[in-house]
Amino acid sequence: MLDILVLYYSQHGATRELARLIARGVDSVPGCRARLRTVPKISTVCEAVAPAIPDDGAPYVERQDLVDCAGLALGSPTRFGNMASAMKYFIDGTGGEWMQGTLAGKPACVFTSSASLHGGQESTLLTMMIPLLHHGMLIAGLPYSEAALTATQTGGTPYGVSHVSGMDDRQPISEHEKALALAQGKRLGELAVRLAAR
Repeated sequence: MLDILVLYYSQHGATRELARLIARGVDSVPGCRARLRTVPKISTVCEAVAPAIPDDGAPYVERQDLVDCAGLALGSPTRFGNMASAMKYFIDGTGGEWMQGTLAGKPACVFTSSASLHGGQESTLLTMMIPLLHHGMLIAGLPYSEAALTATQTGGTPYGVSHVSGMDDRQPISEHEKALALAQGKRLGELAVRLAAR
């Protein structure tokens, strides 16, 4: 069984919901199972410590999750056209895994959510790819053969699935966004299976 790590940070729940949909797509691939993980919030107070286990949602990621995974889906809400600091902080701490080539040759994809349609989704997705490329990962986008990609009026890009949550963070994930998230997870799982068979 191949473990696919679906690693995300979510503050208002939209990115977490995309992660769950991507995980369902991964789980639909025979021989694959999704491993949902998150990262702790960054505190501006040096003495503040996050609990070892989150109050709700997925467990916090551990270094072993990177070793064990056969693929990675990385998700973060947009923050001024970039990933959230909590996710960046975690990624910045993976130098040891980079030195060992832990993620090299494994497939990866990215996903995001923003408050507005022009809130920096594509730049966030592209900048999330950069550290994954440094790790030697193989980036998988969303092809236009996915019909929802040309039909969506909200989120969805060829760089990865996205969602527009609205300025009050209450906009539900659309049917097109759901379809794209499921397709992205399935695509990642299928790529992991093909690579593992080589």
